[in-house]
This record gives sequence, C-alpha cells and structure tokens, in this order.
Amino acid sequence: MQEFSVRISRKHQAANPYFYVPFDVPEGVTRIDVTLGYPKSEQCIIDLGALDPQAADYPSETGFRGWSGGARDRFFIATDDATPGYIHGEISSGQWKVMLGLYKVPAEGADVHVTVDFDRSPRPVAPQPTRQFPVRKQAGWYRGDLHCHTFHSDAAGSPELLHAAAKQAGLDFLAVADHNTITQRRYFHPHSSSDLVFVRAMEITTAVGHANVFGVDDWIDFRMTKPEHAHTLARLVHERSGLLSINHDKPTIPWDYDLPDIDCMEVWQSHWLAWNWVSLERYQQRLASGLKISAIGGSDYHQPARLMPEGPLVLARPTTVLYLEELSEDAVLCAMKSGRGYVTESPTGPHLELIANGQPMGSTVTGPVTAKVVVRGARGDNLLWLDASGIVGEEIIEADDWIGHYAGSPDRFLRTEIAAVESRETIVNAFRDALAGKTLPWQLSEEDLASRTIRRAISNPIYCRSV
Repeated sequence: MQEFSVRISRKHQAANPYFYVPFDVPEGVTRIDVTLGYPKSEQCIIDLGALDPQAADYPSETGFRGWSGGARDRFFIATDDATPGYIHGEISSGQWKVMLGLYKVPAEGADVHVTVDFDRSPRPVAPQPTRQFPVRKQAGWYRGDLHCHTFHSDAAGSPELLHAAAKQAGLDFLAVADHNTITQRRYFHPHSSSDLVFVRAMEITTAVGHANVFGVDDWIDFRMTKPEHAHTLARLVHERSGLLSINHDKPTIPWDYDLPDIDCMEVWQSHWLAWNWVSLERYQQRLASGLKISAIGGSDYHQPARLMPEGPLVLARPTTVLYLEELSEDAVLCAMKSGRGYVTESPTGPHLELIANGQPMGSTVTGPVTAKVVVRGARGDNLLWLDASGIVGEEIIEADDWIGHYAGSPDRFLRTEIAAVESRETIVNAFRDALAGKTLPWQLSEEDLASRTIRRAISNPIYCRSV
C-alpha cells in the first residue's frame, strides 16, 4: 500500500482546477484500489479520477482510466473489471496519477489523504465492449432523449434501470451522456437494438460549462482550464466525426467559455420551468447573429435506484423528435446535425412540423417564403412564428389536428414555438403535483409560475436567403 497526504488550498485551485497525485505501479499488477479521504461538505467537494502512464498534458488522447467526480471516494481498476466510470484492461507498469478535481475548496484549505493498494492475483484481460449497428428500416418520426445519466457518473441507478425507463417512456433512441466518462458503453453497446438505439455520448463537465459529445467512441479530454479550450474541444470532437452541443446555457451552469464551432444546442433541459426561457433566448440570439445551430433537448435525468412512474420530471421530459429515413445511430446523428426535427414536452407532447417552400426543418430556402406548420395535440394553445427580429406572427391552434400558414420574407430564418394557453393550468398543476409538497426548485418563485410563458414545443429553424 502507498499513502499520500497533501493540504489543498485555494492557491492550488486557482493555479489549476486539477491536482495530480502520482504513484508508481510495479510489474505484474492486475488490480489497483484507490481511496480518497477529505472533509467533504457543502464547501468542500473534491472530484476523483485516474490517468495511466500514457496520459499527457491537456489535451491528451490516451491514458484516461476513469472519472467519478464527487460521486465516489474510492475506485478499483482491474484487467477484467472496474468501478463504474473507470476503464478496465491492461495495467501497465510506470507512473500513474490519481486525478483530483478541485471543485470546491474552503478558505482554510483541506487535508486530502489518498491510499493506493495493488493486487497481483491472476486475472484475464477482458476486452472492451463492441459497438452494435442496429437498424430499423422504416422512415418516420422517432422520439428520444439526448441527455441522461447512470451510476457510471453521479446517478444512483444502473444502466439496466435507465434502459427500462426508456422503454417505459416509449423511446426509439437514447443518448446516455455520463459525466466525463465513456464506461456506460459496457452496457449500452451490447444492448443497442432496433427497438431502442443507443447513441454514443459523453458530457464534458467543468465548473464553468457543460457540453455533450455525440457519436464518438473515444474518451475526449475534459480538462479545460481556459476560455479558448472550447475551440480545442470542438477540434477534438470534429476530428472524430462527432457532434458537439452546448448544454443548459442558463442558470445555474451557463456556458462561460468562448463559443466554439458547435453543431447543436440544448435549448430545453428538464421541465420547461427550469429556466429554459434563458437558454432559448440565447439560442435565438445566436441564430440572429447568423449562426446555424440545431436545437435539441434532453431531460438531464439522473436515473434513481428504482424505476419511477411516468410524470413531468422523469426521463424524456423533454423529448427530441427527429424525422429519419431509418432508425439507426448514424441516422439520428445526421438528423441532429441537419436540424430535421423539433423538441416537445414529452414523448406524447405536441407534434410540430415546419415546412417552408416545400423544404423541411434545417433546410435553406431562397426568396419569399410560403410556410406551413403541422400541429397535433395542442388545441387552444398559441403558435408563434419567429425570425431574427423576434415574433413575426401568432395564431391560436384551433384543433387537435391543425395547419398554420405564414407568407413573407423572414430575416435570416423562420422557426416556430407552441406556447401553452389552454393547457397552461394543467401543466403547472402537474408540476406542483410532481413536487409532492416540496418547495419550488431551481430558485423559482410563485411569480415565475404565474407569469412565465411555458413552451410546449420548439421547432428547428429553416434558414432564409433573400437572393
């Protein structure tokens, strides 16, 4: 056993939010056990991870062996198995590092104690999971959640429970974006099927911004420490043909890095009342500046240790709905990038399909625009038409199956939203019921519940050129 003690101060945190405790691994080791001890409190939270001798300074493409953030105080890595969040496999001799994330350090500092133990018992070297390529050969609208978590990061529930929750919700695809790790693929790679396609994902999680990486099997280095590292992140993702999306750009974790070359933006995370009007407004501003960014949504659901009943605060609230020529991971990623879809409040939420000059969402059209929007399941609510200047039209949705029309010359883009009117009271009451008597979350006020416009669905834009 090796033991290490260090006093962490805010000077360490200011110099680098990641602190490394090196340790030497001798030949023949087949299992490493690490334990972290520190005075954990609301003011003192230290994250935990591991790097092997292949790791380099940021940005490293190799050497990552796991991350559990503040969710665990111990882990093991063996040739045939590992703690969720950590990568099993060959254990090379040399200098490894315990990686400490200095998330919260009290003014007086904190004493940190790390122990490392080795085992040389004979063990096989288990292979990494093999990705599956399921396909459902049918064109249509498909529903999924693009942001959720298991106990491979900071949720209590297993991948098996999250899988059951996705089937309960009636989803067709699911992106499991555990924080700073890819080890959830141990379960989701072999269990991806044409009934429920799993999309590869990882949430880049830092103290000043979160982003989802989609469609990449490799670990992406999350150790960003400078605003310009956002551009490095985008490069790392796009070199691997992945998609990058900024998450929940609103209180309490807005995106405070430079804005990199992103493919998507999570405009709706969790219940609409979780300050999503802020992220939607930032999306509107970015579109108005001339950027082309696809709108997606995700619940950010952290699966509990038991399967929960359906309700407004569980998986797939909201749901991203995409039009696909077939259901496959490649088709989902292509539709996400092109913006061929919309975000709605739940798997049974309103349908919102925008068509302009005969072209679908995500397209670019030229000249005057003749558009229609197909809406189902939102009678009595409002349909809003928006371009770069803001709202350019508003209609009452008069039937459960309804078509709205627009003609004009939109500035830069045209998109639509459904705002709750007749359904508003029902939505607010269901939200209160789901809280089960608890105080309002997210620093919401009663005034917010009474006055905030509640969106039920948001379409992707169609981009417009005058000539």
